[in-house]
Amino acid sequence: MRHGKKINHLGRKTAHRKAMLANMACSLIEHKRINTTVAKAKALKQFVEPMITKSKEDTTHNRRIVMSRLRQKDAVTELFREVATKVADRPGGYTRIIKLGNRLGDNADMAMIELVDYNEIYNADKKAKKTTRRSRRGKAKAVTPPIETKASNEEE
Repeated sequence: MRHGKKINHLGRKTAHRKAMLANMACSLIEHKRINTTVAKAKALKQFVEPMITKSKEDTTHNRRIVMSRLRQKDAVTELFREVATKVADRPGGYTRIIKLGNRLGDNADMAMIELVDYNEIYNADKKAKKTTRRSRRGKAKAVTPPIETKASNEEE
């Protein structure tokens, strides 16, 4: 049984895994999408999404937490400036994993992980959601303007 074993070790020691995920997260923030294996993409999603959530509130404490995990000043700056403003109204789900097929050399499952708000192809088809909703009650009652009589016109 694998109770309480949430993290995928990816066949690496702890230091190597943390360094690899930090480098992949910096590449994702810089290039907005990267190609990798499906297992690494899923591990990267768990690694990077909490940091994007922290970047929505630009405080010194949040910057230090993200910097300790990413280890690249340029990536942290871009995350807090460009990416955070783009995802400010999104309540979560900042990344998307798209499976690409198998790699030629070793037949590994490949995937593309990307930041959701930076894909113009998917976002172009979506229409903006209506903020108002129609109710059936309003349609049933037709409001008619009051009819003016001659008596009210003669008084003026």
